[in-house]
Amino acid sequence: MGAPGALPEMRVLIIEDDKQTLSYLKRGLEEAGHTVDHAADGKDGMYLALESRYDAAVIDRMLPGTDGLSIVRAMRASDNDTPVLILSALGEVDDRVKGLRAGGDDYLVKPFAFAELLARLDALTRRREADSPATTLNVDDLEMDLLSRSIKRAGKAINLQPREFRLLEYLMRHTDQVVTRTMLLEGVWDYDFDPQTNVIDVHISRLRSKIDRDFDKPLIHTVRGAGYMLSGKAQA
Repeated sequence: MGAPGALPEMRVLIIEDDKQTLSYLKRGLEEAGHTVDHAADGKDGMYLALESRYDAAVIDRMLPGTDGLSIVRAMRASDNDTPVLILSALGEVDDRVKGLRAGGDDYLVKPFAFAELLARLDALTRRREADSPATTLNVDDLEMDLLSRSIKRAGKAINLQPREFRLLEYLMRHTDQVVTRTMLLEGVWDYDFDPQTNVIDVHISRLRSKIDRDFDKPLIHTVRGAGYMLSGKAQA
């Protein structure tokens, strides 16, 4: 474990041909609690960058074999979005621009302070987490996996029809909020008018029978005169 305030444990790739710089980076990152893979030339670095997944990569720009910018371009061409910090002795504006346009996320000029490198990696990983869309929704013991389109409550799988899944997703994205009939018609059925049917009531009833019926705590609540609410909190 790292010191208080340190980055969460990461798996970091270092591609650096200078042995002293590589040793300095590897030791510092491992002392901070991170796992480090490393390569000393472009060929091995390219292989590691494309075949494994990392939380961040530190890549020297000038490498024997394949240069660092080519590695970054290959990563981006393969949809590898690992945050990349480019290291280089080339510090002119044009050099930094080329590094960023190649797909680098940040550019640090040698010589550098290790504390600054750590701070930059922290900023890159926090930015990536903020940009990453949620793939699961959770309310109380109810879990929705948006990738596999699966639902579980208290670990028990629940099968939903496509429209029921969409209705539940809408409710979960508005947890603890009153959702009106108009909101549901627009957000779930894509209607911009009221068809004057009981389609919402029918689907809410079906959803309740699957989500709430076999469990002690109801999650789907009717708000009289307003609409519905999905909540794990006790309702008055």
